[in-house]
Parts: sequence; C-alpha cells; structure tokens
Amino acid sequence: MLVRIVKLKFKTENISSFERIFEETSEAIRNQPGCQFLELYQDKNDAAIFFTYSYWEDEASLNAYRHSKFFKEVWSKTKLLFKDRPEAWSVEKKAILN
Repeated sequence: MLVRIVKLKFKTENISSFERIFEETSEAIRNQPGCQFLELYQDKNDAAIFFTYSYWEDEASLNAYRHSKFFKEVWSKTKLLFKDRPEAWSVEKKAILN
C-alpha cells in the first residue's frame, strides 16, 4: 500500500472555493480504481493550510489517477486557488497502533 500526503496552501479568499471543490469531487476521488481511503485535514493554526491523505493499492494506481482526465480537470481548478506551491510525499505505512 502507498500513502500519498499532499500539503496545500491557499489564498485566504479561496479557502471556501477549495472546500467546495473537495466536497464535490471527494467521492469520485475515493472511488478511483486502487484508492482505498481519503481524508482531508485543515491546520489548526493556519486555516489556509490543508493536507490530503489517500491510500492507494500501489504506485501504478496512483499514477493512473494522476494521469486521468478527471484529475486534470479537478487540478486545473484547484491550482488557481493556491498561495504556495503544493508539496507531496508518497510514503509506506510502517506501523499502526490502535
């Protein structure tokens, strides 16, 4: 399993637009082939910073999504809202404690 973490920083005036885009597209993202989990977090000290966490079956599934027409449409709308360049990491989960 691959975990994708993306940090997004938006212009303050664009926060609600991003939240609307995420609300409208999150189910479709979660239902992409190979996507097993999707969450959105907002920083407690800076409301303009968000993180997405998504779990993917493998890197091929993530890359198929990233190269899809759907991703390109969503990303083209989202990137207009950024204050800073997004950061992304692909990581492996090493431990789970419940």
